Amino acid sequence: MNRRDEPHESTKVSEQKPTLRDYRLTTAEIIYRLPDHPDLLQSFIWQKLDVAPDYPELQRFLEFWSRNLDGKLHSVRVGQARPSARSRFSHVKTSFHSH
Repeated sequence: MNRRDEPHESTKVSEQKPTLRDYRLTTAEIIYRLPDHPDLLQSFIWQKLDVAPDYPELQRFLEFWSRNLDGKLHSVRVGQARPSARSRFSHVKTSFHSH
């Protein structure tokens, strides 16, 4: 294979590492069984920047959970924020006071 026949760097999609632009705020609702009452389910909310569709950060957390925590996982529901064009902030001339 000569140099012209070798795949170009940009064509190696599977080897590309995610960039900061690929990360989105990911929220997972983790449902697990209470260790002392396995018939009862409890909910835990996890949030972190992660990359779809593999969610490597969430996978690492779930592996940690399975190895180190007593509550057996029941189910995991994942949602991810859509990227916005740009952040918008508005200044409000109102303040609230609590007594």
